[in-house]
Amino acid sequence: ENKKTSKKGETLLALQWKKSENFAQWYTDVIVLSELISYYDISGCYILRPWSYKMWETIQTWFNAEIQALGVENSYFPLFVSQDRLEKEKDHVEGFAPEVAWVTKSGDGDLAKPIAVRPTSETIMYPAFSDWIKSHRDLPLKLNQWANVVRWEFKDPTPFLRSREFLWQEGHTAHVSNEDADVMVMQALELYRRVYEELLAVPVVPGYKTEKEKFAGGDQTTTVEAYIAGSGRAIQGATSHNLGQNFGKMFDIKFQDKGGGTKVVWQTSWGMTTRSLGVMIM
Repeated sequence: ENKKTSKKGETLLALQWKKSENFAQWYTDVIVLSELISYYDISGCYILRPWSYKMWETIQTWFNAEIQALGVENSYFPLFVSQDRLEKEKDHVEGFAPEVAWVTKSGDGDLAKPIAVRPTSETIMYPAFSDWIKSHRDLPLKLNQWANVVRWEFKDPTPFLRSREFLWQEGHTAHVSNEDADVMVMQALELYRRVYEELLAVPVVPGYKTEKEKFAGGDQTTTVEAYIAGSGRAIQGATSHNLGQNFGKMFDIKFQDKGGGTKVVWQTSWGMTTRSLGVMIM
């Protein structure tokens, strides 16, 4: 049944669908007619119009103040990563391999080595961490970046919820102990809970991901999960990972402790995306 054919005297500016009748069509109607989203000619890519981008900026402003109070500083790392680096952490690359977009040409010529567009930035940032961290006095190192990432998913793309390019923040920290890393993981998770509940008025349930669902290459993943009443499903809101020493060992991120011994750092990473806007609307 196509409700898009309007009767004489009707306008297509009103919602054509009820949320209770056709949830997917209702969602599309809402985001397009409210001028949050425009569609684009590459599948899975969407235009964030000023109204939706303003919402994202509001989250950014709030979140920046909160993470700065925790000693986290903003920075920016490159969009591209070499194949060697991306594939250094075996579990990590296996988890992301199906979604990685590769640049293979420049102009008419082929690149000597293909370059990946970041699906996430662990393998881009951590070689720099290895250069910068030498002593316990260099720790903790707490960085965040606001960026775009590309994951060439082939599941059903949905504006905000599942897109091939999306905006996010990703926090990356290094610590002297697992206990310190765990504190950071939980501080980030609590900020995500507050974004959803205090800014977006969406109740979430904080918890742990299963071994199968945890972040590729990490030790443990915590998450805030929201409930989409229209579909009867839970949806991942944001995640905060204790990476243990896995990446520290792979990328040789070592420091001299107070006793003069050499230790591997303990790390965290945590991210929240523009998906949060879609969860709020639903």
